[in-house]
Amino acid sequence: MDGTLTKRGQQTRQRIIEATGQQILASGIGGTTLDGVRAATLTSKSQLFHYFPGGKSELVREVANWEGQQLLEAQLPWLDDLATWESWHAWRDALVAYYLGLGRWACPIGSLAWEAAATDPELAGFVAQSMTLWRGKLADGIRRMRAAGHVDGSVDPDRLAAAILAAVQGGLMLSQPERSSWPLEAALDSLLDVLRSGSRTPA
Repeated sequence: MDGTLTKRGQQTRQRIIEATGQQILASGIGGTTLDGVRAATLTSKSQLFHYFPGGKSELVREVANWEGQQLLEAQLPWLDDLATWESWHAWRDALVAYYLGLGRWACPIGSLAWEAAATDPELAGFVAQSMTLWRGKLADGIRRMRAAGHVDGSVDPDRLAAAILAAVQGGLMLSQPERSSWPLEAALDSLLDVLRSGSRTPA
């Protein structure tokens, strides 16, 4: 639909997506209403359904798509490299900075996945695509490290990549009551220590 919109229309549509994402992060999918989105974006009901004829379900899927893109872009260019210890450290710092910039300790994609799993299997599958892509890029980085001889060949890239994602989500959950990044940083550093434990070169 974006290709048929004017520049102003595209900006309005994006503003609605971003405002909805903020509401979902604060109140969850169930606590987010179209009336609340309209009030936050100063849009009419007809405008909202013009941009999202499928209503709330379509809007939430667009939010999931946008949040997934934002998350991956925040980790670039390091996420597409991860072939050296320096790039891993830079990736870790970029990820922490991204969550700090959100202003609250929660992962938009992780929150969507958790809630959708219980309420909307179709949305859960859609969100899982972002998680799978993220995990795959981490696994590719571990394979690069293994191929270059930086880590031992016995390291399982897919299992370790899944563990890193689990550490991110768990670290964020612990960071919420602390209102600090240190639990997330500790979780990430612990997983990088596991990667280093198979190191053949200085980390």
